[in-house]
Amino acid sequence: MPDLDELADLYAYPESHKPWLRTNFVASVDGAVQDPEGLSGHLGGEPDAAVFKVLRSLSDVVLVGAGTARAEGYRPISADSIHESLREGRPRVPRLAVVSRNLDIPESLLTPGLIILTPASSPAEARQRLSETAEVVVAGENAVDWPAVLDAFAARGLNRILCEGGPALHGTLVDLDLVDEACVTVSPHLVGGPAKRITEGAKAVELPMRLGHVVEEDGVLLTRWVRDRRAA
Repeated sequence: MPDLDELADLYAYPESHKPWLRTNFVASVDGAVQDPEGLSGHLGGEPDAAVFKVLRSLSDVVLVGAGTARAEGYRPISADSIHESLREGRPRVPRLAVVSRNLDIPESLLTPGLIILTPASSPAEARQRLSETAEVVVAGENAVDWPAVLDAFAARGLNRILCEGGPALHGTLVDLDLVDEACVTVSPHLVGGPAKRITEGAKAVELPMRLGHVVEEDGVLLTRWVRDRRAA
């Protein structure tokens, strides 16, 4: 397994003044993003956990759908969940941004620094209540306007974006061709059953990707794929 500095080099964001949207998923050999208990956290074992921590450490903001945050038991990002040595010159931890139309945000996440992304059609009373603790960003009318969200992130200096899912959110970002990079850990298991895949609900597209790297550790494949926009 590469050491911390080597992993940081492998997953370094490109030098850019524009937002770079990276997604991170773990999937079984047969494409499942959930184990038999319906969770993803243990599929990739220690290699995936190591990369997960590095990816968070390198990001400015961690983006997640409210449903995934509830299902996976998300908590505010703490210093012990990242490598402080990789955050020199930046805030101690990345910000967390949760996407929700109905504003059903887990109470455990309602801490200062949280960003809530929601369309204008979301409940106004809930927006007002949540804004007393978190930063509520209204983008779009009936659905979240993702280009507007990226502009809002850029205005806050949050250009290194890490999306941790879930599949429906990832599907929307793929549909809009906003994913610049996909980090996919392939777990050496067959899962079967009704498990979800990395993307869900998006229209069928065919977006060229190029392989950034692949690392093998105990049968786990740590892959990084970059959107190839040369033909766009």
